[in-house]
Amino acid sequence: MRSAHICIRCIALVAAVVLFCATCPPTRAASKLNIMTATTDLAALAQEIGGDRVEVESIARGYQDPHFVEAKPSFLLKLRRADLLIVVGLELEIGWLPPLITQSTNPKIQVGAPGYFDASRYSKILEIPTGIVTRAEGDVHPLGNPHYWLDPENGLRIAKGIQNKLSEMRPDDASYFAQRYDNFEQRIRQSDDKWLAEMKPYAGRKIVTYHRSWPNFAEHFHIEVVGYVEPRPGIPPSPQHTVALIGLMKREGVKVIAVEPYFDLKTPNSIARETGAKVIVLMPSVGGEKEITDYFKLFDYDIAKLKQAFEETK
Repeated sequence: MRSAHICIRCIALVAAVVLFCATCPPTRAASKLNIMTATTDLAALAQEIGGDRVEVESIARGYQDPHFVEAKPSFLLKLRRADLLIVVGLELEIGWLPPLITQSTNPKIQVGAPGYFDASRYSKILEIPTGIVTRAEGDVHPLGNPHYWLDPENGLRIAKGIQNKLSEMRPDDASYFAQRYDNFEQRIRQSDDKWLAEMKPYAGRKIVTYHRSWPNFAEHFHIEVVGYVEPRPGIPPSPQHTVALIGLMKREGVKVIAVEPYFDLKTPNSIARETGAKVIVLMPSVGGEKEITDYFKLFDYDIAKLKQAFEETK
């Protein structure tokens, strides 16, 4: 009888231990880092380095204009839970992200806190204005062009910065993040060699773009952007500017107009009819099309579009 009581007590003790383990929160070592990013491109890079040790989500979607994102209340809850926030910086998100950060009341991700990561600080930045910048010049970014991720070399620089940050946050996983970065570097360099070889026959070709999204891309792949559908960044095209742009394209022999997916095609199509040019929609971000599921496929997609357009407009 006594042994039966002992057995019952043992079962009760085991049950209590199991219940305690089930209800206890996961330890820091076992939990994943919760990463929020401003854009899908930064999310893709964070996932490359973080692997299965992180959960990553982007606020903006790949088909959205990252300058103008609707600040939804649901974002606050996600930011409140974040261990790390990765932003483009250079005031790209200035119209929507700062209030969300403040209202999240998450001390980890406030500007200047350890969990606030500005990817622009790791990148080569182009088109930094000189002198005084005023709103009369349009949506000019006084710290430089924020579309820097469209250069694979900057992608590598950002990834290295993310590796260092994650290793700082989780020292026990530092070797894992380093291995992930080394693998990413090898793959991106191999892919970039292929992309550069594909674009080499078109070196020096001139294009017009809708917005100033492509300076880093153009410099890296040796094409030249000679004009913009917008008269100034963020300013809709006017009839006078459109006429001037048509004249420029005819003089320079420009036959390709690249448009981001969130802009109206009416004016670009009108310009194309007058100049014999081809309008193509290039994707500035991962997820702009369903097939663009990672950072590599973003360049695969855009380079294929450009190559086709250049071949069709020889």
